[in-house]
Amino acid sequence: MPADRPTALCIAGFGDTASMFAPLLDTPLAAACRLAPIDLPGFGAMPPLPRTTLDTLAAAVRRRAEQAGATIIVAHSVASIIASLVARDAAGPVDTVISLEGNLTAADAYFSGTAADHPDPQAFRSAFLARLQRGADADPILARYRAIVADADPDALWQLGCDARRFSNDHVPGEVLMQAPRAVYLYNPENCRDETLDWLDRHPLPRHRLDGASHWPTLDRPDQTAEAIHDALLKLAPATRPVNQ
Repeated sequence: MPADRPTALCIAGFGDTASMFAPLLDTPLAAACRLAPIDLPGFGAMPPLPRTTLDTLAAAVRRRAEQAGATIIVAHSVASIIASLVARDAAGPVDTVISLEGNLTAADAYFSGTAADHPDPQAFRSAFLARLQRGADADPILARYRAIVADADPDALWQLGCDARRFSNDHVPGEVLMQAPRAVYLYNPENCRDETLDWLDRHPLPRHRLDGASHWPTLDRPDQTAEAIHDALLKLAPATRPVNQ
């Protein structure tokens, strides 16, 4: 990695906040790369947008990348789609996406996509929190996630989830990720749906395994995750843009 350290925005998945990246700040990755965890509008400290969709969030992330001089996005779960939309823009600043268990197929919208099964934000919020609570008592990482989702803007959460379902029905998220000049997928196969594993078998997306990690690897495997990100950045080929993009 060059002496002039690159800057990487870090964006959390569905309803989560920048706090999920805090453990990475205490790893050697933080010395090799300027890590800039940010909250998305509607989640954490950020007020919601008038309308929360993948496209409106991508526009907000692009602005933050320009302000920070970031060329890399480390994106978790559904935020991988947001990062992919930013990175495939040839006029934008981002040329690299590190996807942490990001959505590759429609099957990966197992949290966000369920929003579309509910008629309004409050109905979804209640059902989603109840679903998370069923596992939270035995899983502190899931308990943390539930507590953070409980503070998310209900409208933003529901709108984003509905749009994630729509997008995943209209597109293959993994194919959008591969439109980025440079992309790598970090994952524990045990966390993946069969449809996603089949997709990975059929596509040459660079990847690193995070064996033993939860869906939130920055929390339970921060050193392993940091090492995988650093290794991926070292091994990725120089970024190129499609000529006709």
